[in-house]
Amino acid sequence: MKRVPDLSIPMKRVPGLSIPKKQIPRLSRLSILAAPAALIVPIALIALLVLPLCPPLSADPDIVGSVVKVYSQCYPYSYESPWLLAAEESGTGSGCIISGNRILTSAHIVANAKFIQVKRAGGLDKAQAEVEIIGHQCDLAILRVKDPGFFRGAEPLEPGPLVALRDRVTVYGFPEGGEELSTTEGIVSRVELHSYSHSLAKLLCGQMDAAINPGSSGGPVIKDGQIVGVAFQAGRGQNISYMVPAPVIRHFLRDIQDGKYDGFPGLAIVGQAMENPGLRAMYNLGPGQSGVLITMIPPGSALEKVGQPGDVMLSIDGRRVANDATVEFRKNERTLFLYCVQEHFMGDFLDLEVLRAGRIHKLRVQLNAVLDSTALVPQTEYDRQPSHFIVGGLIFQRLVGNYIRRWDRGEAPSNLVNYFYFGFPTKERRALVVLTGVLPDEINVGYKGFAETSIIVQANGRRVSTLRDLVDAVETNTGPYHVFVDEMDTQIVLDRVKAQERGAQILQRYMIPSDRSPDLKTPKAPPVTKK
Repeated sequence: MKRVPDLSIPMKRVPGLSIPKKQIPRLSRLSILAAPAALIVPIALIALLVLPLCPPLSADPDIVGSVVKVYSQCYPYSYESPWLLAAEESGTGSGCIISGNRILTSAHIVANAKFIQVKRAGGLDKAQAEVEIIGHQCDLAILRVKDPGFFRGAEPLEPGPLVALRDRVTVYGFPEGGEELSTTEGIVSRVELHSYSHSLAKLLCGQMDAAINPGSSGGPVIKDGQIVGVAFQAGRGQNISYMVPAPVIRHFLRDIQDGKYDGFPGLAIVGQAMENPGLRAMYNLGPGQSGVLITMIPPGSALEKVGQPGDVMLSIDGRRVANDATVEFRKNERTLFLYCVQEHFMGDFLDLEVLRAGRIHKLRVQLNAVLDSTALVPQTEYDRQPSHFIVGGLIFQRLVGNYIRRWDRGEAPSNLVNYFYFGFPTKERRALVVLTGVLPDEINVGYKGFAETSIIVQANGRRVSTLRDLVDAVETNTGPYHVFVDEMDTQIVLDRVKAQERGAQILQRYMIPSDRSPDLKTPKAPPVTKK
């Protein structure tokens, strides 16, 4: 079955390419690894012959003066000890000056940042900056600089149009290996929805063959003096790199005009392509009809009240959906139908045409779900303390992708990985609660072996749909024991009175400031959507 990736989660891709200690002229590390030793010299000779035929790169002085280098000291939270910050992660990236004395850069450069500095190309001094707004979903961020003199003489860059195939573009940035500005040139080879490695969200993306190395991320991709993209990740193949294209940048900038980032909307459904003729016949698709079969509508979906599993989505805003789940977004170019949804903003309405039991129905749908927000296991999270609760030395957390990525690839617990990729929320279960650790004490002896893999489904006789349910079950319990039951019907039992008496001592012994994360100290606020 081919599943439409509205909620499905792609594998994590690490942005950027490593830089070897010893550089070989005109050959990237990947090209050397890919080519037989006997071919290295001939390839180099070919490069020497071909490169003079290409027009030389020329850096526009106005653009150079608007490119900045970003220095960040970041401290992500530990998902093993969620009350602690992990080790510092220092790094550099690139950015550019845009209107309003702002700096546009990549979110992954400043995610979890505690201290940020910026320096203009050719500048002498660094200036302190701070994150004004960050959009992890689309990997974009806005920085503000406290010193207004930092922008003196700079020409703000403006977003341009969506690039076309075969467009020649120039990437400005500060890749590792030197301090000065670098420019590389490339050709646009593909424009389609693609997984953003920082958030794992599928958004419109431009592929090019310009070299992008660590430090290049956040730099502007320029064509005709305008920003047509922001460089943000490299592919696995040779000379494959990606940019956040201009339409995504414009969507982000318009979204944040009210001072907050709401994100790209999604339908939050699970769908299936309908390329098989038997499948189309079973759902009464006639000649000339095509679409996507809706197989699941999780809670919180934009279609929760108006759609039904078994509906076939024929069109979105008048654009026909093909049997391979794509739409034409410009002449002779197709991409996933989610593109039509992502052109809108949160709170907007869109029109769907569905085939239900052989009859066509027109649906008016309000986009009230952020893309991927209804996933059972959130793919990533940044800039926040992991949601956790400690009772009797037992550490319970909401399962998120960050926790699973603590393990090397292929070593994470299989039951957690299965939910990460294939789990969808239901009315009975909105999140997964995992026993992630045990702080050894006399009251929890024998339970350490259950840590990291036990998914809790019941607490003190109450179904656990979210971590808050578990907290409420503990705090309202008046019985002699706290009883937690996992999916394998394993029972984890604590003496309630002793757990309460020893709770403060356990926290003090392990130097833990609180028994819970900040999000569990106050009632959850209702979601706010952009009008």
